[in-house]
Amino acid sequence: METKNPNYRDKLERAFAGAAFVAENGIRLVDCGPGWCEAVIELTPHHLQHIGVPHGGLIATLADHTAGGAAATLVAVDEHVLTAEFKISFLRGVKAERLFCRAEVIKPGSQLVFVESTVEAEAGGKRTLISKASVTLAVVAASKIR
Repeated sequence: METKNPNYRDKLERAFAGAAFVAENGIRLVDCGPGWCEAVIELTPHHLQHIGVPHGGLIATLADHTAGGAAATLVAVDEHVLTAEFKISFLRGVKAERLFCRAEVIKPGSQLVFVESTVEAEAGGKRTLISKASVTLAVVAASKIR
């Protein structure tokens, strides 16, 4: 896929660090390229449900923000992406040390970008698929965001 912004990595690093909710929950950018993004979170007790598995809201945030990262690698310098629609399937709950997410653009567009995110739980060096998300993101000119 082709990017409209050769400095997309810098933009993504700022987006991960500058989103307070994302940063405060420890979600970090791992890597990215045109049309894809990877993020990770080291789990702590405040990330967990009462039964010791990662909270669905955390998993959804990881999947959504990483999808936004994948879409953001393709848009112009003066454009942003905002989630327009989001669907997540939680496939299993497992105890884990960290969560890893990879998001890939399926259909880029000038107004909408469709992305799929996969979240895996990692424990003892083994990864287990725990959720899949489909995210549609709107491409918005920076001047339109107030």
